[in-house]
Amino acid sequence: MKAVSIVRGRGQLTIPDPIRKLVPWVNPLSAVTISVVKPDEILIKPHKTHIDWERIWSGIEKSRALRGKGKSISAVEFLAQDRKSH
Repeated sequence: MKAVSIVRGRGQLTIPDPIRKLVPWVNPLSAVTISVVKPDEILIKPHKTHIDWERIWSGIEKSRALRGKGKSISAVEFLAQDRKSH
């Protein structure tokens, strides 16, 4: 599908209604990635954040495996004590 749109002042580009109805990820305040493909071509895609869940869970497992010096307490107890100390 092709549609014509005007780039307004300050570089604002309105995506025409027929395209917004066709593409569900084009919503007000949605994040997009804009790339210059060629000097006369711009590509707009939905912005997706890649989350490396393996790395996150690996870090959680490592933090749980650490033993501190002194009295052994649970993470919940540690957080409660930390919050009281501020």
